[in-house]
Order: sequence, then C-alpha cells, then structure tokens
Amino acid sequence: MKPVDPLDALVHHLSRLPGIGSKTATRLAHHIVRTDGLAGDLADSLTGVREGVGRCSTCFHLTASDPCSICSDPRRDESIVCVVERSQDLQAIERAGSYRGQFHVLEGVLAPLDGVGPDDLRIRELIGRLEGLHEIILATNPTTQGDVTALYIANLVKPLGVKVTRIARGVSVGSELEYTDSSTLSRALEERREV
Repeated sequence: MKPVDPLDALVHHLSRLPGIGSKTATRLAHHIVRTDGLAGDLADSLTGVREGVGRCSTCFHLTASDPCSICSDPRRDESIVCVVERSQDLQAIERAGSYRGQFHVLEGVLAPLDGVGPDDLRIRELIGRLEGLHEIILATNPTTQGDVTALYIANLVKPLGVKVTRIARGVSVGSELEYTDSSTLSRALEERREV
C-alpha cells in the first residue's frame, strides 16, 4: 500500500472545510508549508480547540469556560434571551454591542428534509429556561429554515406567557448573521417585533 503524501492529506482535510474548494485548499496548504512556524502554530491551535473548547451548559455557546463569560456576567439582563442558530451568530450580535441580555444557541435549525427535527436542536433546553423570562428574541437567520424554526419556537413559548419577538428584517433575506455588519444587527435588534 502506497503511503499517503502529507501535503495531499493536508489539502484533503482543508477542502473539507465549508467554503474551501480544492484550489483554495491547495493554495492554503502550500502557504502553510512555506511559512516558517505556521504549521506548528496551527497544530497547537487545533489541539487547544479540541481539548479546551466545549459548550456552555446554560446557553450552549462554544466556550473554554463553563458557564461562558456571557452567562456568568452579572451585568447582563437575565430576563431576556436571544435565540440564535449558532455560536457565530451570537458572536455577530455581541460585536454589534447593543444587546445586553442572555443568549441561547440552538445548534442548528429545523430541516425536515435533512432529518433535523425539534429533538435535534436545543429547544427542550430553551423551554427549561423560561421561568423568570420577560422576553425571548428569535434571531434565527432570515431563511426559510430560520423562519420555520422561529415560528415553531414562538408557537411553543407564547402560550406559556413569555413575550416572543423576532429581529427586524434589517438583515437581508438569505444572508447569515455571522456576515452581517454591526449597525444592521443593532437596528434589527432594536426594531424587533412581537411574533
């Protein structure tokens, strides 16, 4: 059996990343090999992520501490929870700098055609956090799946007496929160409406 070439293996693994095709993976791999110390730094970072990053037991954000820095911050408003699809969306809202409540990361959206149902998301855990909440802000992405997920959660939560709002449509339809600029995210949160 022929041994695997390390450069080919690196290209293969890089091309498995989202948005990285074979040409970009090849370009990145060659850059990593040519740049002194970069391969070792990347290896150390990847090992650190594998060994030191997990999910916050309260909000399910990716973090090196449990609870995360947001959940453990006493200055945050504990009566409001902003529900997002992924940790990247949480980080985008935090960068906007105008939201001071808590978060809840669903770890995805409802996607029946892909076999993702309510039990595959952190919806049950969200329902468990409702006591003492004044408002839930649904900040799922403005996509069909994001809208369906928001509607599903709203239908579960509203009968329980918690105000449910949806971020305003300042965020472009079909885009992702992770790539939305800070002022658009701030306006979307400020102009949220009840569902």
